[in-house]
Amino acid sequence: MDTSVTPEHLQSAPEKDGIPGEHADNRMFGFIVFLLSESMVFLGFFGGYIALKLTTADWLPPNVDGLEIFNPAINTAVLVSSSFVIYFGELALERHKLNLFRLFLFATAAMGTYFLVGQAIEWNGLNFGLTTGLFGGTFYLLTGFHGLHVFIGILLQLGVLIRSFTPKHATPENHYGFAATSLFWHFVDVIWIILFSLIYLWQ
Repeated sequence: MDTSVTPEHLQSAPEKDGIPGEHADNRMFGFIVFLLSESMVFLGFFGGYIALKLTTADWLPPNVDGLEIFNPAINTAVLVSSSFVIYFGELALERHKLNLFRLFLFATAAMGTYFLVGQAIEWNGLNFGLTTGLFGGTFYLLTGFHGLHVFIGILLQLGVLIRSFTPKHATPENHYGFAATSLFWHFVDVIWIILFSLIYLWQ
């Protein structure tokens, strides 16, 4: 008698003692745990920045009176607004409006790209570098590490956008990729609000 267990048997295993035959989908739980670990990294950076600023006599580099705030504030407004745009995309998907969903997703990626370009322009106009004292090092570390996350978020959005053209991939019942991407984008926005407050508002 053949008693081997095939993958087909595992997938269709019946419920026994109240335990379903298939494993529960824990992908979103795992992604949330990943974001919590990322939060710990950023919290460590925030704590280090605060400690260094409070204990360093000459915090700003020579010939630097402070950071210009107008253009970074515009970039901040664009990035924060993109969280609402991607949320509208989620609503469109729930209502089976796939083309509108794609439009909102593309707009979110465009707004993220605007933020990165604005940040690059700001960096190019600064008169201090990565090795210009503690302020220079922490400034570029924090903004650069966050910028990397923005770039990753844009790639995720474009990936979801491309895959949405695959039949039955982006539906109200099947959209884990978009849900994870949206959550990641909200996380990136919240981190930037904290960064903007620490670096630009608290000067």
